[in-house]
Amino acid sequence: MARKNKNKIFEDIEVIDAGAKGKSVAKAPDGRVIFLSNAIPGDIVDVQTFKKRKAYYEGKAINFKNYSDKRATPVCQHFEHCGGCKWQHMKYDNQLFFKEKEVLNNLKRIGHLEVPEIIPILGAKNQYFYRNKMEFSFSNSRWLTLEEINSDLEIENKNALGFHIAGMWDKILDIEKCYLQEDPSNAIRNSIKQFAIDNNLTFFNPREQNGLLRTMMIRISSNGEIMLVIQFFDDNKEKRELLLDFISTKFPEITSLQYIVNQKANDTIYDQEIVCYKGSDHIFEEMEGLKFKINAKSFYQTNSVQAYELYKIARNFANLSGNEIVYDLYTGTGTIAQFISKQAKKVVGIESVPEAIADAKENAKNNNISNTDFFVGDMAKVFTDNFITENGKPDVIITDPPRDGMHKNVVAQLLKIEADKIVYVSCNSATQARDLALLDEKYKLIKTQAVDMFPQTHHVENVVLLELKR
Repeated sequence: MARKNKNKIFEDIEVIDAGAKGKSVAKAPDGRVIFLSNAIPGDIVDVQTFKKRKAYYEGKAINFKNYSDKRATPVCQHFEHCGGCKWQHMKYDNQLFFKEKEVLNNLKRIGHLEVPEIIPILGAKNQYFYRNKMEFSFSNSRWLTLEEINSDLEIENKNALGFHIAGMWDKILDIEKCYLQEDPSNAIRNSIKQFAIDNNLTFFNPREQNGLLRTMMIRISSNGEIMLVIQFFDDNKEKRELLLDFISTKFPEITSLQYIVNQKANDTIYDQEIVCYKGSDHIFEEMEGLKFKINAKSFYQTNSVQAYELYKIARNFANLSGNEIVYDLYTGTGTIAQFISKQAKKVVGIESVPEAIADAKENAKNNNISNTDFFVGDMAKVFTDNFITENGKPDVIITDPPRDGMHKNVVAQLLKIEADKIVYVSCNSATQARDLALLDEKYKLIKTQAVDMFPQTHHVENVVLLELKR
């Protein structure tokens, strides 16, 4: 018996909002919500659904009856296929509007919070070429467009150097020009790809686990220093050095040329030995005279310009007088801790990644900062009563957790400590709102400000100030 096709087509549907994860929102005639990936608010479209749930559909616009006045022309030739910049087709002012709207909706609907002061979202001056770090993957089986698949032409060269197609771990979209990282990023990537093809250097095959070239990472600091890390799968010294020598000759401006030979199943580098081939094994970022040493494994905010604005907002919210003990939870490489150190009596940073804490300690030493202490460990286990006794009760706590938010034990400890202020920086306002709802037992939300770190995407950072209820 043939399976009934549950996909539906709805005509003349108005897109009414932008939702989570970059999806747009419409309403079906039966009252269900429709989540769309290729339309923006204000478009009027015909929709074909491909998934049905009790309360919603997922679908795609198959015909545009009227285009929204919020639309912009995407600048990138890869826009329709690359999942990196899902909002390039939306004007930037409208991007900011919907990002802020999502943050405030989460605070009110998930956190059930009153927001006394809303400081307008801070947009980015650089809406393109703003990332200081990009990662690309090699593949000998690039993703093919539908037109290529249906054509009679035989495609001889399927090598690619670019980004993973969403939901396809083994398919790479070949990138000619990316608008996320400044020059010479595109020139470096394209030159390496062409040299590899010309010299028969094999591209990685993730299914068969073979090939020479696996991934590459480019970091370009705000000082103009460039780090390039090539990850090889095959351990072939002759071919490896052929490529590395070409790179160092072609791009003498690269200050840190490094490589990894990684033959394990995944391409994560944190457990790998990194070899410095030419130059230094690090580059530097700078912020208000502070220098931060960045190595291949270091975490640093990927938008240097907006990171500075984000940290200034966090510092302003903390409003330190110079007499406070400040705890910086999830401190990473200690950038916020060092950034606020001049205004504090002492700053205590906690982070679970040992390499990040090693960087934090070294950076503090190089910056002649003597009032910071950094500790490594699982936040839920390290942040105990004994820890507080040994390091002093904090007057102010700054927390910048990962997307999952704070562990319930950490929230419980914050409620127990009763610091005067908490500044909560978040890259996920939904989990932030969840945590704030728990903290509402003893803290009142004073003000909030969103910061756009990633133009052309739906991602947004948010900073809130909490004060202890008296």
